[in-house]
Amino acid sequence: MTTTENVYTAGEKDTLHASLDRHRDAVLWKLEGLDDEQLRRPMTPSGTNLLGLVKHLASVEYGWFVESFGGEVEPLWFDPYTDDDLTVGPGETTRRILDFYGRARAAADAVITGRPLDALGRPGWRDHEVSLRWVLVHMIEETARHAGHVDILRELIDGATGDHPRAAPTATA
Repeated sequence: MTTTENVYTAGEKDTLHASLDRHRDAVLWKLEGLDDEQLRRPMTPSGTNLLGLVKHLASVEYGWFVESFGGEVEPLWFDPYTDDDLTVGPGETTRRILDFYGRARAAADAVITGRPLDALGRPGWRDHEVSLRWVLVHMIEETARHAGHVDILRELIDGATGDHPRAAPTATA
């Protein structure tokens, strides 16, 4: 993976992967410091909540990267083709959802690093092939879109804004 120092001059694949990681990390950062009730709190009329968005992102990472390219997706306890992946039931712990996202990211990263951008995969729910390049761009869009939702929900919960931790100001003499 590309380091922070060379992300601005990296090749296409490393640049795309770094962009995806930046949005993934922003999603997780926005959850920090919140309790279980806040993470599950429905914040829109449709019931959207922070933890449900993370569950959804894990589900689509497994689908687009792993399933499409012939990898093994862990058995899911919900139907990813319905809104089940956006909801969090009472028996689903925060740790379970966050660990699920971590495993999905790791499995997706293995596909990304193990294949060229022109590699072709076939999502089981589509009737056409997709390139790894297309999936990377699509997942950057998907993750960035939901990172924006996460940002708004977090602001509604406690007023926190931004997409990354800010450095503390340094005192001047």
